Amino acid sequence: MSNQRTTDSNSSRVAVPILLVVAFALFGLGIFFPFFHVTKFWVFSDAISVVSGLFTLFESHEYFLFGILTLFTLIFPCVKLGLLAIVWTERMHDLARVRRLHEWVEHLGKWSMLDVFVVAILIVAMKSADVADLHIGIGLYLFTFSVITTQLTSAWISRFLRRG
Repeated sequence: MSNQRTTDSNSSRVAVPILLVVAFALFGLGIFFPFFHVTKFWVFSDAISVVSGLFTLFESHEYFLFGILTLFTLIFPCVKLGLLAIVWTERMHDLARVRRLHEWVEHLGKWSMLDVFVVAILIVAMKSADVADLHIGIGLYLFTFSVITTQLTSAWISRFLRRG
């Protein structure tokens, strides 16, 4: 049994940092690559990323929406990934404190899913308007894989902390 624990510990020691780097890289790419390719009236075409969409909201004086989306699509995911990295690097120093911090990260993750909800509403609204032809871009997939990788990493850390 202790041999199994050592193998799990060794694989976690390597896998968790790799997963965190992959999640952060997918997130960084996902917010800059186009989420959508929109064609309006068969003539005008535009590629919209998270970052370009936020700039558009700011330039349009939509400060409330800009603030909410910035909070939930940029700040929350970065904070969550940063806190997961802290939890992982500090796991051997103060296990009780690290477990509390990880519980807080898991609660934060529930709020950060609001961005996925907003994107889903945006897709449905644009598709149902019939004013524009909407095609999903690579950015949406990268962002989605970042969310999934972050959740898997958090679950892996949680399992490791329960055994610790």
